[in-house]
Amino acid sequence: MLIVAFLGFPAMARWGARRFKPLEFLGPIVLCYLFGIALGNLFTVDTELATTFTEATVILAIPLLLFTTDFRAWLRIAKPAVLSFVLATVAVVITSTIATLVLSVAHDWQMAGMTVGVYTGGTPNMSAVGLALDVPDETFVLMNGADVILSGLYLLFLLSIAQRVLGRFLPAFDLSRFGGDEGDETKVTPKFRDVALAVALSIGASAIAVGLVYLFAPDLPIAAVILSITTVGVLASFVPKIRALPGTFETGEFLLLIFAVAIGTLANVRELAGAFGGVFLFVAVALIGAILLHYLMAAFFRIDTDTVLITSTAAVFGPAFVPTVAAALKNRAIIVSGLTTGVVGYAIGNYAGIALAYLLRPG
Repeated sequence: MLIVAFLGFPAMARWGARRFKPLEFLGPIVLCYLFGIALGNLFTVDTELATTFTEATVILAIPLLLFTTDFRAWLRIAKPAVLSFVLATVAVVITSTIATLVLSVAHDWQMAGMTVGVYTGGTPNMSAVGLALDVPDETFVLMNGADVILSGLYLLFLLSIAQRVLGRFLPAFDLSRFGGDEGDETKVTPKFRDVALAVALSIGASAIAVGLVYLFAPDLPIAAVILSITTVGVLASFVPKIRALPGTFETGEFLLLIFAVAIGTLANVRELAGAFGGVFLFVAVALIGAILLHYLMAAFFRIDTDTVLITSTAAVFGPAFVPTVAAALKNRAIIVSGLTTGVVGYAIGNYAGIALAYLLRPG
């Protein structure tokens, strides 16, 4: 029944978003995410199965979304993405420092390191920094709970009205720098064999990427696997026949809807009640402050709306959520920017988090 829900509700969400205005406003991704949260909190869910779905759908979706990317054109828009991600990193370092100096919370210097780690690279960085700083298990659980609640709310904002809100004070994404309108492709109705071929190519690309990592460096972290999959997907995009294959991007989008349902089931609100309190306030100040400061600095440098949102996604959530947010923004041109900066975040998050923690450590 869980598999039926994972596969069936995304199709219903797509259909509903096309037929009803309120559902169209929310969009299929938000509908799937909310459905997953409801499913996970109202019923007992096999978390191992849900985790498998989240991992498998992301691994398969990334190549499908990258196959249609014009990488040569992306090089012309890389500079704003790098600058925006640097600003996001600086912002969380500043707000984590402020939270440590202003709030009186136990283990605050360690939490500062963990917030920098998690909001420059994602949850794996939080775990790594917490282990390196010998953070008590109770503090880690509370921080992780606060992060799930706050970042979950931010994800809903990103998937719904973020583009419209930021568009009021940030410039629009200039698609002409990308070499054309990514949304105006030749409308070709994909056939079943096209979709099957696209999925087969994605499986092949992912298998090659994962195989190479585990063959030559099995101890490398998940960042290496994502980077490898991204690289194979980008290389495949240079083949004209693959880049022009009908239905490729749409199939990747559907996999992201499955991902949204599966990841939603893992957010158990009842188990996160203990996150409220001093730890929750600390994480709230660090995250919300970092997001707002990032937006403010981006406005100063006149970085476009979509680039700011996708690099913020890469910083707060890591590369796994980049395709999901890019689909909600209806801008596939920014996927490579988000994935690339997200992987960079994996690389620098541990260093930045541990360094800040020891700088703030009481004498």
